[in-house]
Amino acid sequence: MKKSLLSIAVLVALTACSDPDVPAQSAAVPAPATTVETSQADAMQLSESQRLTNWLDAEFEEELSFSPQWRTRLGDKTDYDRLDDVSEAAMTRILEWRRDSVAEMRANFDYDALDEDAKTSWDTWEYSLERIERSEPFRRHGYIFGRGGPHASLPNFLINFHRVDQPSDMDAYISRLTLLDEVMGQYLQRSLRAVEAGIRQPRFAYDYAIAEIDRVTRGEPFTEDGISPLWNDIENKVNSLVENDLIDQAEAQDMLNRAQEALMQQVKPAYDEVLAWLNNDRGNASEEPLGVWALPDGAAYYNNRLFLMTTLDMTADEIHEIGLSEVARIRAEMEVIKDTVEFDGTLAEFFVFMREDPQFYFPNTDEGRQAYLDLANEFLDGMNEKLPEYFGILPKAGLVVRRVESFREQDGAAQHYMSGTPDGSRPGVFYAHLSDMRAMPRYQLENISYHEGNPGHHMQISIQQELTGIPRFRTQYGYTAFSEGWGLYTEALGKDMGFYTDPYSDFGRLAGEIWRAIRLVVDTGMHSKQWSEEQAVQYFLENSPQPESAVRSEIQRYLTGAGQATAYKIGMLKIQELRATAMTELGDDFDYRGFHDTVLGGGSLPMPVLEARVMRWIDRVKTGGGAE
Repeated sequence: MKKSLLSIAVLVALTACSDPDVPAQSAAVPAPATTVETSQADAMQLSESQRLTNWLDAEFEEELSFSPQWRTRLGDKTDYDRLDDVSEAAMTRILEWRRDSVAEMRANFDYDALDEDAKTSWDTWEYSLERIERSEPFRRHGYIFGRGGPHASLPNFLINFHRVDQPSDMDAYISRLTLLDEVMGQYLQRSLRAVEAGIRQPRFAYDYAIAEIDRVTRGEPFTEDGISPLWNDIENKVNSLVENDLIDQAEAQDMLNRAQEALMQQVKPAYDEVLAWLNNDRGNASEEPLGVWALPDGAAYYNNRLFLMTTLDMTADEIHEIGLSEVARIRAEMEVIKDTVEFDGTLAEFFVFMREDPQFYFPNTDEGRQAYLDLANEFLDGMNEKLPEYFGILPKAGLVVRRVESFREQDGAAQHYMSGTPDGSRPGVFYAHLSDMRAMPRYQLENISYHEGNPGHHMQISIQQELTGIPRFRTQYGYTAFSEGWGLYTEALGKDMGFYTDPYSDFGRLAGEIWRAIRLVVDTGMHSKQWSEEQAVQYFLENSPQPESAVRSEIQRYLTGAGQATAYKIGMLKIQELRATAMTELGDDFDYRGFHDTVLGGGSLPMPVLEARVMRWIDRVKTGGGAE
């Protein structure tokens, strides 16, 4: 009755065993007509599938009760005055809850009586337990107070996710400020236990955190030089209540007084405590950063990270070899473009030219930064016109392109996407770090715009959040190999769609792809093969036109987030492999819109579950059916 997620691929052999499911909002390939008469077995199957969906929705609602912040990100104001419990005790409670949940599912539902989409839900719910079980031995291995840690992410959460639409929302904001010292204390306790276990992040990560804390706590009301990001946000949100006639000036001043008291009595002491620990422990960290192989049980931890990030059981050696092969292939394609633009020199010299020539960069001014954002919007506008030819399901949510907030901006850091709310009240955001425009080459902006916007992250995540007819958890769960693999897949898809007409932009596409292929080599190199940071930097520079400042930022990111960088290329290759299989199996019946709707129409999935879904779609198209 039950399927192990380790052997989920066996579902591929069973794809023709049950009726196709109707896709949410699919406009690509119509689902087959249903007959008026259905068998008793079909009725029982639908009943069991709907029963599972209802039960999973109730379980997900209970799961959300563990995280008020997750609720807020979803636009739900339940527990709006609380922050998450991030203690180790809370982690244990969540694990025990998930074990009980999966056990209850196995005891009360018949897997073989489910329709195919409900089996996808079952498999994904089981997989969520497998992930946490396999990660349990390494709960102290993750670095906490590094770049973008809770000292930066908590203010970012309050500023960007805690909406203030009415006075009670501001009261909840202030309540959360008063709880920030407790949460920071929980993170600090976990960091202390990690240090006791011999686990420390590289010294540069301490420096990142120290600098970020300074940016959060500099300015009013903490210091006299300028205004802090939190206080600026508080004043803006209180003023908006006044402007909308929801409070008067006296009430506004009371809110500001209470917020300032919380900042000075809870927030500032919490940051001071973390800052003191960072400064004291910094000298104990390795000045020469080492991969996780140097940590206790480092090899096993890295293998677990590769599993978590790729959702596949692949060894470091396998991933390393794939990376070397992909780098060689992409370099050959780059040689063709080098010759097309009649560059007289080697590929290495062409890299230097692309890295250093001023024509490829906007000025390091506010005007240059705005021009960068404007060009990104221009690329996205062109792509949006073409989307209906390749996609049946299209996102409803809006998208904006924005510079990263100053308190978390880093020279050369990667652009990224932040999802909107499922109800569309907050748009998705494509963020760019623009403090150093020499790290933001314009020839790479086209492929990055497709990756972060449409048809990449914004499209994939928005469609996932907007899906109906499936358990709600599948509209919210995420897997790095799926989301980042999809983002990279769409960069290449843009070429198939007729974009990258400028050869330098096409070179930028290849530069983006080789960047992700290089990640396979350097991530496994540093964390498994004991490469030094400088060895990884030099390999990157020898095989990519990326500016050196961006390369060094990237390498340090990989050092502190083992395995994450491998998910992009591995996920892309898997999706491309599935498309190639579909094209071969279906021939003239292959349809881009049907394939893409099948991939996106089930939400973010582990790669083995996605493969089973695509194979079921192939079988249905062969027999005259449609997308799942």
